[in-house]
Amino acid sequence: MEDCDSRRWDELFPDALGLIFKNLSLQEILLVIPRVCKSWRKTVLGPYCWQEIDIMDWSLLRDPDSVNKMLQLLISRSSGYLSKLCISCLPNDSSLSLIAEHGKALHTLRVPRSEITNSIVEQVAERLSAVTFLDLSFCKNIGAPALEAIGKHCANLTGLRRVMCPFEAIDRSSQDDEALAVASTMHKLKQLEIAYLLINTESVLKILENCPELEYLDVQGCWNVILDEKFKKFSKVKLVGPLEEFSETIRWDGCSDSSGYLTWDFVVDEIDDQFQMLEFWGEDYRSVDDEEHSFEEHVYPDWLDGSP
Repeated sequence: MEDCDSRRWDELFPDALGLIFKNLSLQEILLVIPRVCKSWRKTVLGPYCWQEIDIMDWSLLRDPDSVNKMLQLLISRSSGYLSKLCISCLPNDSSLSLIAEHGKALHTLRVPRSEITNSIVEQVAERLSAVTFLDLSFCKNIGAPALEAIGKHCANLTGLRRVMCPFEAIDRSSQDDEALAVASTMHKLKQLEIAYLLINTESVLKILENCPELEYLDVQGCWNVILDEKFKKFSKVKLVGPLEEFSETIRWDGCSDSSGYLTWDFVVDEIDDQFQMLEFWGEDYRSVDDEEHSFEEHVYPDWLDGSP
């Protein structure tokens, strides 16, 4: 008990602190931890907390400008060590370009609902070659060219999520070209979710024939797919058919219900008012001369305490 009481938490190595801090909320890491002590502040400003970034819920509720600024802030802190990124609603192609520029170690990339185009995906796919799981759900401005580029350059891709909202696909006659792009380039896939794509039976069979390692295939809402005797030879694949009930995952990530994100309201309320200052806060800390200025003076700015 005595050892526990005398433990110097401020003397832990940054990588150990990073493992601890990653269990905290975004709000706590950005707005609370830096106020505790110098070593914790330096850890938060470095890559130790940002090798895995998940701001999916936060970004879903934010305006494009805030999403872009937060992305820039956290990616700069990751210092090239980013291995996992989950963010919703990328506002433009430059956001994906920024990710690719710092994504040489990226293995998991989830960017649903993003305003990205085929051309940018084709440009940056080679720099995302380490990605093994990719989520491009509800990205309505991309199609077969983007998927083909990913398949050609991401040779170790084992998971793809390309779920669509039925209302966004209503003006398309077919998305069979997307299914065929998957079948022709993504031969190592083990998990594939393509719910509500406008595809037919033959396209799904092509995927099953050309992706021999496939273990899970979700074609919910693909009404033109008929699961007949042709599918019997693929019995080892767990196949979720067109008439299966809407899953909880689809509801949360789809267009019918966003209640799963309401638990992040406290982050939105706290960070929104302080976001602009947070950008410069990190830079100011790096320029502080601890010999001439007291730590408390800089680490407890008035705006964090709610002072007028």
